[in-house]
Amino acid sequence: MTLTPSPCHVSLLYGKEQACMKVVIVGAGKLGYKIADSLVNEDIHVAVVDIDSKLLERISDHLDVLTVRSNGLEVETLKELDIKSYDVLIAVTDSDETNILVSSFAKKLGCKRSIARVRNPEHAKQIDFIKSWMGIDHIINPELATANEIARHLLESYTFYSETFARGRVSVIDLKVSSLPGFARKRIMDLKNTERKLEGLLIIAISRDNKIIIPDGSTMLQENDIIYVIGEKNNIDRLTQGSMQGSNIPEHKNRTLAKQVMILGGGKIGYYLANKLSSLGIHVKLIEQDAQRCEYLSEELDNDNTLVIHGDGTDVNLLEEEDLASMDAFIGVTGYDEENILMALMAKQAGVKKVIAKVSRPSYAQIVEKLGVDAALNPVDITASNILKFIRGGRVVSVSLLLGGQAEVTEFIASDKLPIIGKPLSKLGLPMGVIIGSIIRNGQVIIPSGNSTIQPGDRFVVFCLMSEVPMLKNFFMPRRGAPHNEL
Repeated sequence: MTLTPSPCHVSLLYGKEQACMKVVIVGAGKLGYKIADSLVNEDIHVAVVDIDSKLLERISDHLDVLTVRSNGLEVETLKELDIKSYDVLIAVTDSDETNILVSSFAKKLGCKRSIARVRNPEHAKQIDFIKSWMGIDHIINPELATANEIARHLLESYTFYSETFARGRVSVIDLKVSSLPGFARKRIMDLKNTERKLEGLLIIAISRDNKIIIPDGSTMLQENDIIYVIGEKNNIDRLTQGSMQGSNIPEHKNRTLAKQVMILGGGKIGYYLANKLSSLGIHVKLIEQDAQRCEYLSEELDNDNTLVIHGDGTDVNLLEEEDLASMDAFIGVTGYDEENILMALMAKQAGVKKVIAKVSRPSYAQIVEKLGVDAALNPVDITASNILKFIRGGRVVSVSLLLGGQAEVTEFIASDKLPIIGKPLSKLGLPMGVIIGSIIRNGQVIIPSGNSTIQPGDRFVVFCLMSEVPMLKNFFMPRRGAPHNEL
């Protein structure tokens, strides 16, 4: 076993020295790297285990973590790591069986909690049994989570990025300024104070040239900006529909529920998505190039609502024969980002109302939607959000990574131990990159001002740049004597 050491961080909170949380990640691929990057930003001690020295070198070159060149499946490796001193083990190798066994071994050896990535549809049918029998605390399935996210996009009334919080009462969406008449070349304060186009809503961030800007009232919106807006879902709906008083935003044409959907790619995401949509009565055409895979899909999927087509999904003649132009939505979920993007754009040009592409490269996710693709979803970001929510514990309800991982939106439930309780937000001294976007109290959504306060039992949604995530502990860590998982 080869170790590359990294110092364990120690945080000083409320005058008391406190050892940081310890997390070990088995598997140094894309997901392992993403999780490690997110956790290091939170001052968590991270160890990464893998047998591939090149992957570990890439991680150690960019992140302050402990890297261990060894097989995580070996009990001796876990013992030498002193696994019983770790709070969480996350197994994200390419093998479901390895992940299940490593997670189970870690729990048996004293690790407090374990998470396993399990992707096989056969395993997905018996997740509860696996968790119970093997003693695993949490199982994640990136492909299933991505398929569910795509399905939610198809069923939403809008065709761009959106995320819901507070049990669906609060939404965060992104909007192109060019699609909002009267917004370009105006200050945000002018939109609020004169035309009232943002009544009940708050712009929490602006994406400009793939960089994040935290705006204030004097910020001038530009034609090519993408704005992130938070607010009560009804107000978001009014903005997107163009029915807000005094607004001349045109009615979106994409509000009808998709009835005909074409999916390019019959891998795990394509399978889960077709299964989900067909169960909702949506007719699906699923194009897959591998004949053997087509046979499997034909046997496993609902034949009443799903037509499996053996062919090359990049063949324009095939798409025309299958009447692409009549589809309500087109989803590209092959293993090739470029193929997904190109065919989604072609579907858009053919008149398909809603097009979505799965992308794995963060740099692609930041620019694809500017090209005309309605949504670009990254399974790694979706999965990392799921894991962060689990690790942070009881009072963290949901986490959503934004803008290729440059920022996140997190929903908390306030306990009476939080140091911010009862204090006006303007007096908290929040960093520039941290914004409390909404407070939900007794079922009512409040877009806060500087005089607003957070009370015990409130739900509140926080936007935060990743560079500021460690600072969240200073504001949202329970006072001394409260358990850490009460956040």
